[in-house]
Amino acid sequence: MSLSPLLDRLAIGWFGLIGLVVGSFLNVVIYRLPRGYLLSLPRRSVCANCKKQIRGYENIPIISYLFLGGRCGGCQISIGVRHPFVEALTAVLFVAIYLHFGFSVLTVYYAFFAAALIAVTFIDLDFRIIPDRISILGMVLGLIGAMIHPALSASSHVLGLLFGGGVFWLFSFLYLKWTGRDGLGFGDVKLLAMIGAFLGLQGAIGTLLASSVIGSIVGLSLMFIQKKDLKMAIPFGPFLAIGALIMLFWGDSFVLRFYSGE
Repeated sequence: MSLSPLLDRLAIGWFGLIGLVVGSFLNVVIYRLPRGYLLSLPRRSVCANCKKQIRGYENIPIISYLFLGGRCGGCQISIGVRHPFVEALTAVLFVAIYLHFGFSVLTVYYAFFAAALIAVTFIDLDFRIIPDRISILGMVLGLIGAMIHPALSASSHVLGLLFGGGVFWLFSFLYLKWTGRDGLGFGDVKLLAMIGAFLGLQGAIGTLLASSVIGSIVGLSLMFIQKKDLKMAIPFGPFLAIGALIMLFWGDSFVLRFYSGE
């Protein structure tokens, strides 16, 4: 749905603001979910070091971080730059999704998808796990959206889920049989299944291709810099998330370029 220039600018600001708020919530998810804490309790966030309750004006996305100089208002311990980065990243992605899909239900659908990818990325970087509560919920919501929205193909999204889960499960099974050690975790299997549920079969295939290329480049570079061998453990979830975002915004052109050999 197209809007007038003024309303369009207001919508951009609105989605950016929502992205900042959602990004602040994602910081809570990233910290609490892998540690087994309830997302709703305690209701107010506290400093991980001094346990001081964070006041409302200390919890304004990005602004509070700058106002406090990147430090806790109680014990003055440094607050990681990741907090404002996650908030800013979420805002940028929400605005980009709005600009790509316009003022529509699909914008909300893919904003949730992007938020899930952000949470998964940073949890996997920290803990080498991908919580089922994100990936399985994502599979369900991805398929529900595909079934009720006329612009999406439910069959393609079901095939995407099956391809994503099935192919990665097969890779993981064969790698374990051949080497005797785990390669891809089942968290990655469920994450690609979630991606397939949101992006369909073509999106799942493209995500697998893009993430494999990016992961190989980054992995080989890190091994060269750090002088590690091929057994170096690198979380693959962030690469799947990057590949999924590439497919979300540039999926058609990416697949055409790959198959044409350009």
